[in-house]
Amino acid sequence: MSASLSEALQKLANYRSKNSRESLRVFELGAPLLSNDKWMKQKGDGADSYTWLEQLALAAIDVGRTGVADKCIEILSAKFPESPRVDCLAGIYIEATESPEAALRYYQNLLEKDESNAAAWKRQISALRHLGKLDVAVDELSKFLDTYYTDLEGWLELADIYSTCGRYDHALESLQHAMLLAPQNPFYVLQAAETGYTLGDLPLAIKFFMTVVDMTTSDEEEKAGDSVPDGITLRAWFGVKQCTRGLLQDVRGTAYSNTKSRVSPPTAAHLALLDELSTERLLTAYSTSTSSTAKGICGRDALVRWLEGK
Repeated sequence: MSASLSEALQKLANYRSKNSRESLRVFELGAPLLSNDKWMKQKGDGADSYTWLEQLALAAIDVGRTGVADKCIEILSAKFPESPRVDCLAGIYIEATESPEAALRYYQNLLEKDESNAAAWKRQISALRHLGKLDVAVDELSKFLDTYYTDLEGWLELADIYSTCGRYDHALESLQHAMLLAPQNPFYVLQAAETGYTLGDLPLAIKFFMTVVDMTTSDEEEKAGDSVPDGITLRAWFGVKQCTRGLLQDVRGTAYSNTKSRVSPPTAAHLALLDELSTERLLTAYSTSTSSTAKGICGRDALVRWLEGK
């Protein structure tokens, strides 16, 4: 196998190992290999020798080169006839080249042949959502998750559908399942916090926002006391500040007084401390040259006006 060929395959493998789509780059690397006689002669019979073809097919669909995708699927179908994975890849091709109704019929036919085809079931749900049949999509996804509870993407999809419909209470319940399945991922906790805030459950939201801060701040940074919040941590501190504002208004009886929370609200003293701490953390983020956020669109002056309610 030539150096250029092996190098291209290695780069494609690296993208797969990092779960990085990089569709344009994958297409540029993979498309020339389809006409490479050396690969065709030396590819071998193992499934690993064909994995990059699935990767290339998806990339080709992304960049609108459906002819290349069709050729990849043709090779894979010949090598792995009746493979559920290849069948679903063909379905994604149909989604890109034909009507949503045609894609839905295709997935329904696959499920009639094999109702245990989880990939086809998930693609069918995606097609239903694309057609605007949200009630049916929710019903199918709920059934799917009853069967495949540990499917994290399914719970996130269900939460997203509920949020789209404004059913934030159900979205929050779905996100809590996702948090159980991936307890070390702060992004899901942040999503739950923001959903709780949108729902109006500020005590729960502030609890989740502070959990994000704890998950993304190291013990060394806490001991040093001079860390500069950024990224997801900074976003969480903004959430804490929003929550303390609302809860302090609630103490005065002017807002959120009718909201029932899933958790006990912080005491007045604790709330005041959190409000003061969140203000200090935000000002720190926007007042140091070492922070990338100092170069943000708003800037310190805008932040101060926001903190002052102007």
